[in-house]
Amino acid sequence: MAAQAVTLLREVARLEAPLEELRALQSVVHAVPLHELREQAAELRLGPLFSLLNENNREQTALCVSILERLLQAVEPVHLARNLRVDLQRGLTHPDDSVKTLTLSQAIKSLSRISLTQAGLEALFESNLLDDLKNVMKTNDVVRYRVYELIVEISSVSSESLNYCTTSGLVTQLLRELTGEDVLVRATCIEMVTSLAYTHHGRQYLAQEGVIDQISNIIVGADSDPFSGFYLPGFVKFFGNLAVMDSPQQICERYPVFLEKVFEMADSQDPTMIGIAVDTVGILGSSVEGKQVLQKTGTRFEHLLTRIGYQAKNASTELKTRCLDAVSSLLYLSPEQQTDDFLRMAESWFSSLSRDSLELFRGISNQPFPELHCAALKVFTAIANQPWAQKLMFNSPGFVEYVMDRSVEHDKASKDAKYELVKALANSKTVAEIFGNSNYLRLRTYLSEGPYYVKPVATTAVEGAD
Repeated sequence: MAAQAVTLLREVARLEAPLEELRALQSVVHAVPLHELREQAAELRLGPLFSLLNENNREQTALCVSILERLLQAVEPVHLARNLRVDLQRGLTHPDDSVKTLTLSQAIKSLSRISLTQAGLEALFESNLLDDLKNVMKTNDVVRYRVYELIVEISSVSSESLNYCTTSGLVTQLLRELTGEDVLVRATCIEMVTSLAYTHHGRQYLAQEGVIDQISNIIVGADSDPFSGFYLPGFVKFFGNLAVMDSPQQICERYPVFLEKVFEMADSQDPTMIGIAVDTVGILGSSVEGKQVLQKTGTRFEHLLTRIGYQAKNASTELKTRCLDAVSSLLYLSPEQQTDDFLRMAESWFSSLSRDSLELFRGISNQPFPELHCAALKVFTAIANQPWAQKLMFNSPGFVEYVMDRSVEHDKASKDAKYELVKALANSKTVAEIFGNSNYLRLRTYLSEGPYYVKPVATTAVEGAD
């Protein structure tokens, strides 16, 4: 069928009014698997389709856009940049918005690849293509954001590419919108700025330009803004990521409003705010330094843990799962991190979650939702190599049998999660002493049989049966 698409493309190139052929080509290209189209990529002559976009015929334009959207997925971005750059550039100024959007998305793919080299950066920023991009940004919000995404993607490559982007004025424009008055624009822009902050040179730039301070100040002023719910989640997430990538202690000390807002959001009645607070605490507490920062807040963090335990029991399935994931991150300690102080801290945190935290998570693991079952097993796995938790498990009636029972898990994800729990217990240096040798040997047997072992059912022959 891919060969049929090539033939129809030739027909389209030959005719002056190829509407019938375009309709047929549209049907063919959307029916052919992409891998087959990629095999014929060298034969795909797309120039005529771009030429047909210039004629004032709405159906023809719509058909060409639909066909190009499919065929361009089969073409390498670098090939696009080399051979169809003029067509793409012309498409950016097309009066039809669908053509602008199509060519912009393709331009972004190819330009982000080109910008990986010094020559590519020079070609992009020293040509009139940049002016075309600035003009096309005026089309609508969606197009403007797509250009920002491209600029952030290029900026993230290296400090040199960031310099090119800042010189163009587009990074400054993005940051101006981030700190502007439009709350919906803020919410979109913070996601892109967070992407830039994933790189060391990006974080340095944002700090030097005072952007991180500005974001902190906006969080401070959020209490008096009735529309802060639109952008606050993204702003708090930004600091959460910053803390993990740099130093949790430094970020929390320099921007105290960040942690203050997380505690506030956890006490909110809004599930969106609670979810962001829970995710952020989980991210922050995934490192030893982050755990220490949270521990220093004392009773405030104990209260937050109780809130997480409450939500894990009573919230929606989605929020319950996020709570369980956060608990797993907070409580996990690698063997080398298991000092007496950290073990006491983990035990104290676990007990703060509920009156009987082990039974809470065991109850959740028995609910008929695979995602909750797996998330609860991950909590047990996170604490399985800590002696205090092993004692709790051993002394909880029926818990050891529950761990050994393969009939509880019915799907692959659940079997894998249970296996990880068994593995964490079996590989612990203290489990044989706490669980006893016979249970330790049962764990080792489970481990050697693998996650999907099914015990053979003994069959008895009945005399006289067929």
